[in-house]
Amino acid sequence: MREALFIKQNSERWKGYEQIKAKSPDELAESFISITDDLAYAKTFYPRSNTTKYLNGLASRFHQSIYKNKKEKTSRFVTFWRFELPLLFYKHRKSLLYAFAFFTTFTLMGVLSAKYDSGFVRLILGNDYVNQTNDNIAKGDPFGVYKQADEFTMFAAIAANNIYVELRLFVSGIFFSVGTLYGLLQNGVMLGSFQYYFFSKGLGLQSVLVIWIHGTLEISAIIIAGAAGLILGNSLLFPKTYKRLVALKMGAKDGVKIASGIIPLFLTAAFFEGFVTRHTEMPVWLSITILTCSFVFITWYVVLYPALLNKKLNLNTINNTDETTF
Repeated sequence: MREALFIKQNSERWKGYEQIKAKSPDELAESFISITDDLAYAKTFYPRSNTTKYLNGLASRFHQSIYKNKKEKTSRFVTFWRFELPLLFYKHRKSLLYAFAFFTTFTLMGVLSAKYDSGFVRLILGNDYVNQTNDNIAKGDPFGVYKQADEFTMFAAIAANNIYVELRLFVSGIFFSVGTLYGLLQNGVMLGSFQYYFFSKGLGLQSVLVIWIHGTLEISAIIIAGAAGLILGNSLLFPKTYKRLVALKMGAKDGVKIASGIIPLFLTAAFFEGFVTRHTEMPVWLSITILTCSFVFITWYVVLYPALLNKKLNLNTINNTDETTF
């Protein structure tokens, strides 16, 4: 459709949308959905036109009218994890992929370093941890370190530490992503050397069945936190057509949402580590079930569901556009 025809068919409706204060809450929500559909169409076919700028401003006014100075309700939290966070994952899927690729590379570096340098594991994990674990292996309880404190104390300490690590990964992205990459390097090398240590002791499979009960969610959340840091840093490095300050604000906003949105993952991982991992005698089938459920959830919620949700929204936009055309 030519831009002139698009404007002619919708200009009267847009003028009506300008009277935001006169609308009821239901009408406001319906109008907001409609104007964002028009904006999506305009961005696709007339990305640099005044029409797109006008619709973007109109949509922003609707958004502010709906959310500004409004108390958050329970439904808002549901909407955040059901729609907003998954769509952010899809929007920044490249940053997630880069974070995963970097972390995997750093983990392999840790594995190779531990394999070819006998002192590397002690350098990374510390003499106290290695000596204690060696003693536990000699006693026939290689994962006894997870039984040192009571369940709640371990849960609280681990949760606090993991959230601190997450926030540090995210905030350090302000240094043009270098800080985040360094944090991913630290965590990746530590994981690689840690995992190689148990494989070198002939406890590889057992370590996977025990440690990854909590590690699946914990490591996934660390990678996502790394992606949030890259989003923040890359907004400074690559502002695109925006002014650098504007791009930084946008990157920071999305990064904060992602970083805060994955806190439940860290809490769940800490719960598993504090209350479940210590039961090293649990049946193999139960351990595999927990691992599988965690992996399937992460894959679905971070990769598959966001793609399906985005596809559904695009189809709705196309259908609404087709209706307008006819």
